[in-house]
Amino acid sequence: MMGTAEQPFTGASRIELGRWGEDLAIRHLESTGYVVLSRNWRCRDGELDLVATDQERLVFCEVKTRSGLGYGTPAEAVTPAKADRIRRLANLWQRRFMLRWCPVRYDIVAIVAPPGELPYVRHIKAAF
Repeated sequence: MMGTAEQPFTGASRIELGRWGEDLAIRHLESTGYVVLSRNWRCRDGELDLVATDQERLVFCEVKTRSGLGYGTPAEAVTPAKADRIRRLANLWQRRFMLRWCPVRYDIVAIVAPPGELPYVRHIKAAF
C-alpha cells in the first residue's frame, strides 16, 4: 500500500524522525484496519518496532524512515541479517505472550520524509 500523510516532518534529529515515522506507520496501519498490539517491544536480544494484527495473523512490522534516498530506500536498510534478527525476536514475542499458534507475516513500513515535503508511505507486506 502506498500513500502520503497529512503533514511534513518538522523535527531535527534522526531519533525524532524515527519516532515520527513510527507514529505515522501506526496511523497508516490503523487506517487500513490493523490493530497495533505492541510498539517498541524490547528484550535483551533487541527490539521490535510494531506488532499488529490484520485479524487473520500477527504482523511484525519493521519501520524505516529516511529523509531522502541518498543512502538507498528505507526498505533496503532491512538486510538479511536484520530480517533474521526480527524473526528471532518475533519468536520470543510470541512465546512471551503465548501466541505461538498464530500465523505470522513480516512487513516493512518504509517512509520517505523529505524536509518540508509531505512524506511517502509504502507498506510492503510479506517483505521477508
